[in-house]
Amino acid sequence: MHDVDPSISIRLPRMPQAVVFDMDGLLFDTEALYRDAILATAKVLGQTMPLSLYLATIGLPGEATRQSLSKHFGTDFDLDRFWEQAAATFHILATTELRLKPGVVELIGSLEDLDIPFAIATSSRHHDVERNLGLHGLLDRFPVVVAHGDYQLGKPHPEPFLTAARRLDIAPALCLALEDSHNGVRSASSAGMMTIMVPDLLVATEEIRALCVSVASHLGEVRHALLHHSRGAHAPA
Repeated sequence: MHDVDPSISIRLPRMPQAVVFDMDGLLFDTEALYRDAILATAKVLGQTMPLSLYLATIGLPGEATRQSLSKHFGTDFDLDRFWEQAAATFHILATTELRLKPGVVELIGSLEDLDIPFAIATSSRHHDVERNLGLHGLLDRFPVVVAHGDYQLGKPHPEPFLTAARRLDIAPALCLALEDSHNGVRSASSAGMMTIMVPDLLVATEEIRALCVSVASHLGEVRHALLHHSRGAHAPA
């Protein structure tokens, strides 16, 4: 029997027929590791990089992040060296410090119990998704993964989420998207999905709240809302 929290803070306008997860910062604490790796690499190379610059890149595809960094550091900066060194530092951190975000396994289990299909739509590459899922024994739990290379336009464009909906064979309006970044929320919302932000390193601004059906403090709240709705406690709009 499901343990449904009697005080549900999140209300869904309708029961989703599918759920689409972001990955970095939503399923895993990778954003904090990327942050630490990038800021540490900048320092080693004698550069000053404000935290605000990193935060502005969260949710963006790799190429867009590179362009942002290139604009900050200047054309004479060896961005390839920086990128390679930051990536190496991140992989070292990920080997020992990569953590699942709270509530991931429980939410996945409830979706499987409810027979609600789910997918990942991420700006990361497939091998990064496979590594992260594999480290936590979740590789077989996500049969649908939309990653870098599966779409032409990355977040905040809606294409990653539209691609996920198409592969799930569910209309975007019937999908629930779960995101931690501003660019991810913009992507999911513009795809027409019900969107919930679960903040990681970024807070929900007024703009972002207006694009979401709700903002959750953790994935457990999303799980409880789905279970609450599935029992008919909240009538569809």
